[in-house]
Amino acid sequence: MSLIVIERLAIIGVGLIGGSLARALREAGAVKTVVGVGRSRTNLDEALSLGICDEITQDAATGVRDAQLVFISVPVCSIPSVVAEIAPFLSPGCIVTDGGSVKTAIVHECEALMPPGCHFVGGHPIAGTEHSGASASFATLYRGKRCILTPTEHTDAAALGLVSRLWTLAGAVVCSMEPGHHDRIFAEISHLPHVVAYALVHAVGTADVEGENVLSYTAGGFRDFTRIASSDPIMWRDISLMNRKALLASIDGFSRSLDELRLRIDRGDSEGLAEFFTIAKQFRDGIV
Repeated sequence: MSLIVIERLAIIGVGLIGGSLARALREAGAVKTVVGVGRSRTNLDEALSLGICDEITQDAATGVRDAQLVFISVPVCSIPSVVAEIAPFLSPGCIVTDGGSVKTAIVHECEALMPPGCHFVGGHPIAGTEHSGASASFATLYRGKRCILTPTEHTDAAALGLVSRLWTLAGAVVCSMEPGHHDRIFAEISHLPHVVAYALVHAVGTADVEGENVLSYTAGGFRDFTRIASSDPIMWRDISLMNRKALLASIDGFSRSLDELRLRIDRGDSEGLAEFFTIAKQFRDGIV
């Protein structure tokens, strides 16, 4: 595969996701100039000092000027408004893509905002940690991880191909699916686990057990299970609201499973509990 060089890449939101993409493409020799765009001057200065970006600005219009590709990595509810802000300043042929974990609303709104000759390609890299900011980024974040692109009938084939090849150069395994299908899948495997982790920590943290601070007794299992509850609350607020319908369906499904488990415990159903846990263990073992 021939190396693709992007002369000028604008990253709006130089945190874990955007910063790691910039690092990966720079390491692959696929980008010449990276412009970091964001609201926090402190984070931008850090991105510049770490060599993630060559230029930084807090003005999005300035940041996207002459860019061949714009990658947007901001809270999902903000992505359409960012696209609306930069659209008048995009160069002809510019491709805009994103890293949001909700796709239907974003793709629909952002496609409609593209000026003639510019193209939007929805994307979602399946990688991350509970940390945030430019300093949390690293070049190998996407290596061997999936990146899902969500084209529609309006997606430009050449733009889709370029975005796909760039993610491949970043180390990701690229696949495509319809935006709504994406949202239903990730409500189950990503959005639901996060809200469950938040709910569990909230429940334990507010539990009243004879005045004890219950969380002070937590050990490895609890901490491992709830690690994702250390993720950015604002990001997960936005994801929960933007993918509300699919997430509510997932929560309802989880509630039914929890109700069934509660019923078996309440009945003292030894065989039923063993069956429930065995089925769950088999599903879990199947993914590792």
